[in-house]
Amino acid sequence: MQARKCSMDNKFIVSARKYRPQTFDTVIGQSHITTTLKNAIRNNQLAHAFLFCGPRGVGKTTCARILGKTINCENISPDGEACNKCQSCVSFNEGTSLNIHELDAASNNSVDDIRSLVEQVRFPPQAGKYKVYIIDEVHMLSSSAFNAFLKTLEEPPPYAIFILATTEKHKILPTILSRCQIFDFKRITTNDTVAHLQEIADKEGIQAQPEALQLIAQKSEGCMRDALSILDKIVSFTNAEVTYKNTLEHLNILDAEYYFKLINHLQDQDLASAMLLFDDINRKGFEGDLVTEGFAEFIRNLLVCKDERAVALLEVVDSFKTKYLNAAKNLDAAYLVSALNILNEAQIGYKHARNKRLHVELALIKLCYLQQALQLVSSEGSVGKKKLIDSAVAFRVTPIQLVRKGVVKNLPVIHQELPIDNNAGQELLVNTKRNFQQTKTDEPKLMVETPKDYQTNTETVTEDTVRPYQSISGKLTSLDKIRKQVSTANGTNIQEAAKELTEEDLHQAWGLFTQKLRDEKNHAAQSFAMAELRITGANSLIIAVPNNIQQRFIESVRLELLEFLQAHFVNKALGFTIVLEEKEMQANLSSAVLSRKEQYLKMIEQYPLVKELKDRLRLELDY
Repeated sequence: MQARKCSMDNKFIVSARKYRPQTFDTVIGQSHITTTLKNAIRNNQLAHAFLFCGPRGVGKTTCARILGKTINCENISPDGEACNKCQSCVSFNEGTSLNIHELDAASNNSVDDIRSLVEQVRFPPQAGKYKVYIIDEVHMLSSSAFNAFLKTLEEPPPYAIFILATTEKHKILPTILSRCQIFDFKRITTNDTVAHLQEIADKEGIQAQPEALQLIAQKSEGCMRDALSILDKIVSFTNAEVTYKNTLEHLNILDAEYYFKLINHLQDQDLASAMLLFDDINRKGFEGDLVTEGFAEFIRNLLVCKDERAVALLEVVDSFKTKYLNAAKNLDAAYLVSALNILNEAQIGYKHARNKRLHVELALIKLCYLQQALQLVSSEGSVGKKKLIDSAVAFRVTPIQLVRKGVVKNLPVIHQELPIDNNAGQELLVNTKRNFQQTKTDEPKLMVETPKDYQTNTETVTEDTVRPYQSISGKLTSLDKIRKQVSTANGTNIQEAAKELTEEDLHQAWGLFTQKLRDEKNHAAQSFAMAELRITGANSLIIAVPNNIQQRFIESVRLELLEFLQAHFVNKALGFTIVLEEKEMQANLSSAVLSRKEQYLKMIEQYPLVKELKDRLRLELDY
């Protein structure tokens, strides 16, 4: 507590600067890089250019400074560490060293800044072995600045070492990458972050719960600088007492206990309790997107816990791991995967939803009845809920009236109930057929309509003999309606046979359609007149056009043309293909050079619309 207090004369320094590592051994979570650098220093195998790349706040600039200080140290330890006691180390720690130059490429990214840097490289160091140039955020340099830096970076003086640091390696030119030794920094693990935070808390006299430090480490996402900044804020917020509860409050994180309650309500299909719990969460100031995002992460953790081998992937507070494992045993993996899908869709649509709360509540309603929906699926993956089938009822036969010519006589309605029996049905069909043949020439009599299931090859009743039958009550049956619609749509007899596709009939139909377009004053008529037709099959033909313009004109009325040809030939299977065949111009069409007037007459002969345009504009041509 006392260590954190400072007077007006002692200015407060944030933990990220106060506890910045000064040696390679104090760098957290980057042992694969610090070991390589120490071995290079110890064996005198230093490269002239380094590129440190990785996420923010993981130690790139810190390692660059430690490297610059160590290679100029006068008493390097056997393990490759700086002594921190010599004049070079002391001047570096105080920020007065002349051998280390730092350049922020984010604000000094022009060609002139790089040229100024290159001019400084020519002067050797006044004290020490090396001059170290640290260029931070090097990806912000312009392409011209990179090109101006290439030659110096490739062949610098023996005393110059360049250390480039960046968070976006993909933005750096390949010519720069090929001239540097590349070191990839990784995110700091949660355990390493917690250990470092606990160490700082002990030095500062801060009372910190392990659960709170784990929460801070998870929130920082592998960035040590962010973790230290969060710790400083919480210490100021709680007066040096970092607990799990106030950490949740400060970081605006919803406690996992709410998610455990919510999943229990959803499993019990208790929608009212789930909605009330969400209302309580909403009143605490948590927006719907935070709830869906946090609940999706909670479901993911439960899905991970389904297999004990994957528990290592669980990034939660240690005290909650057992609770997660116990809750996962009572949940089906199919339910968890489906819940994740629903929550993912809710997160995607949340931004565009007008009523945000209703959007989240709809997702909760789906999750509440998700278990019931999954119960419809059997273990083999087929639908377990069988389709309901109506119970068998007596077959009802409705009599129809046979009409040849004349007025239909009013006949009484007769209903006959027949049991469902295949043999009886066949007998009924035979009797019906016999009665129909006997009464062909007699007066109209009542006939029995056989059901569809009992229909066999019987005599065809044409339209001349029997018109489409109708129930005595005057209402059309379903089959009557379909027949009427087909007859009305086609406008022709449905029994009419298709015409054969011949050259003569095709050109006749083509001419009729072209004349129709001319009557409608459609400009595509000219393109139809110049097209070439070729029959390729009984139901197909090719329309060949000489240029793209005519092809587009025909394409514009393609559907209308297809319907016309199909109706003309009574063939719904008829189709055509429009192809472009550019013909070479024959040079010998006219050996003599045409005059202006001849050119104009030939033009209007081929394109009559030109003459129409001339007449409308009342133009006078000068031949």
